[in-house]
Amino acid sequence: MRNLSLNLVRMMVVAAGSLIAAPAVLGQGTTGSDPNSDARRAELAWSEQISDFLHFVRIARFDVATGVGQELIRADIDPRTFADLVEKSKDGVGRFLETTARAMRVPELEATAGSLLRLYEEGKLRRARDPEQVAEAITLLGGNTRRGQDLARQRLMAAGEYAMPQLLPALTDSKNPALQAQVATLLVEMGRQAIIPLTTALPSLPADQQERVVNALGQIPYRTSLPFLFDVRDTTTSAEVRRAADRAIASIEGGSSAGSTTTAADLYVRLAENYYDRKSELTSFPGEDHQLLWSFDPGLGLVMTPIISGVYYDAMAMRMTERALRLRSDNPEAVSLWVAANFSREIRQPRGYENPAYPAERREAMYYAVAAGPSVSQRVLGRAIDDRDTQLSRRAIAAIDRTTGGAALWAGDGTRRPLLEALTYPNRRVQYEAALAIASAHPSEAFAGSDRVVPVLTGAIREATLKIAAAITPDTETYQRIRRVLESDGYSVLPMSSSLDGLSVPIAESPAVDVLVVASMNTASMPEMIQAVRVNPKLSAAPVLILTSVDGYMELRRRYDRDTTIAVRQSSVSDQMLGLALTELVRSASGGPITPDEAMVYSSRAVSALRDLAVSGNNVLSVSDSAGSLIGVLLDTSRASSAAVNRLDVAEVLSRVNQPRAQQAVMDAALNAAGPERVAFLSKVSDSAKRHGNLLTRVQVERLVELARANDRSEATAAAAVLGALNLPNADLADLILGDGATRSASR
Repeated sequence: MRNLSLNLVRMMVVAAGSLIAAPAVLGQGTTGSDPNSDARRAELAWSEQISDFLHFVRIARFDVATGVGQELIRADIDPRTFADLVEKSKDGVGRFLETTARAMRVPELEATAGSLLRLYEEGKLRRARDPEQVAEAITLLGGNTRRGQDLARQRLMAAGEYAMPQLLPALTDSKNPALQAQVATLLVEMGRQAIIPLTTALPSLPADQQERVVNALGQIPYRTSLPFLFDVRDTTTSAEVRRAADRAIASIEGGSSAGSTTTAADLYVRLAENYYDRKSELTSFPGEDHQLLWSFDPGLGLVMTPIISGVYYDAMAMRMTERALRLRSDNPEAVSLWVAANFSREIRQPRGYENPAYPAERREAMYYAVAAGPSVSQRVLGRAIDDRDTQLSRRAIAAIDRTTGGAALWAGDGTRRPLLEALTYPNRRVQYEAALAIASAHPSEAFAGSDRVVPVLTGAIREATLKIAAAITPDTETYQRIRRVLESDGYSVLPMSSSLDGLSVPIAESPAVDVLVVASMNTASMPEMIQAVRVNPKLSAAPVLILTSVDGYMELRRRYDRDTTIAVRQSSVSDQMLGLALTELVRSASGGPITPDEAMVYSSRAVSALRDLAVSGNNVLSVSDSAGSLIGVLLDTSRASSAAVNRLDVAEVLSRVNQPRAQQAVMDAALNAAGPERVAFLSKVSDSAKRHGNLLTRVQVERLVELARANDRSEATAAAAVLGALNLPNADLADLILGDGATRSASR
């Protein structure tokens, strides 16, 4: 029977927000007491708190459970100690796992329960991976009892890749053939986790040890080891090793390797592609924060270095392509993959992280991209577009812009035209930067897609500040809630719809969709919905936040865990947490929404590009095609528009467009302005008149005459200059002269 009075006290204290510290709960822990006794008392208190947490979860007292759980977390218990406490507790491991899983489906308990579960799992892993534990297990594995060997095998399987530094010497120790045989069998059971450590050591081992390692690899039925086996077969001077490699390759491929045209370099690139694609089967510890990088030191043996999982795949892709390039340096596919992986590493690497695979003294990724040349950057851009990788696309375009000129910009690589494809990529940053790169080259001959450049540049002026969101919801109440959260963060939200088809028209008419929220209780239909979203050209790269039921939450999280463009939350999440989830999703998927400062830069660059095209009279990228949109920008005097666009620069562009509406719009802007701004706009009207003659309306001319008679001399002179540039009929000028003379006579 649970101590109800103790629980009641704890409930009251937790509700007050200050759970009594573990030793104090028991009324012990005085200064100067035996450290071992203190530790034991603390462990007893923690064990009781674990039981309390499970109890309060099961009786649905989530507030109290949260307090108890948070107290355990704040206690900073060693993970191995926590795992021991769970396993030795009266509740047992099964009850702990079942109850924490239940708690993780409760929004207010999710974080706390998740932390406790991770603490338990971390404790088990640390215990299994402890080098002393591994050494003891290997000793047991070489023993004479079946029970000891079985226990050792369980421990070493739990340690996995972390046991390899000690398993390799045991495998290659010819003095202990019984242990060798046991280890060889164990490595086959370990499967993928044994491959990279073994192949890392392989080139540095003496021939007799290479043969043993190759034989072991041949028994592990995964193609991951093939490039290393081809490599050692082609480079070894030992006939025994070569024959062993041939046998291993045939075993893995299911036939003889004789006559094959496949090379080790080709296989390294294929493996690098799989790493770059973040294939889960290449990860030894899915879901963990760190993976292992391997190196081999003849004096130390295998050396493992932890690396955060986010950049592990990129590090391995770069390592594999580097080996491919050593075998065949003239391999543009390998170079472009290395550059893409290096960019990806830079994108994913947390600020301040000391990457063991890429020391801080190495140059930035852009250095290698521009050094590799435009063909490689075009390949990288093509890859990024195929993968809908927005941040990589932007870096590739920047590299192309810095290294490529003239027709090479849109010529692409082979049959592809990646930079032109980028003009229709479903992210405005990518579109803008591609259009700016093309415009800066001032093409002299038309090409497929050239008609898209100027509209995209105009969009950069008008639409860069927009933040557009869409929501697919089952009912109005859910839609209004999501809309409220989105609008509070500055998004314009498309109309409500319960299906993707219902949003087809609003999405097609929008310049882009910066984030999509899908709220559905039907977990089974969600994959089909996401597939339909990704087929839509406007949504193929859009960040998607899924709001789902408690029961479907874990399943969908597992399904989309490695997709940085998709996040999953429970529908019951608070508005604040929903807003934070949206912010983090958009940041990780596309770099975040375009900020006001970025919008100003895009607008300024786009106006400058259009002005340069207009000045040069470029016939391929005709600024005249954008006159209507530019007029809308010019005449929009709202504060938001004025902050993002220099309207005088827009007037400069329009002054070079030979269309009546262009000149008239600049004149309207002048009439709507005042003081120095009016004078500046009038000078643009004058420039337009000099180039194209008088395209103003009669009413505008009359207003101009009135301005020329104004008392403000600067405005009057500017207006008079326009009148002169318009080359008006003598009657209009006479009226001005006589009117001005009459004014002077009256003043006398």
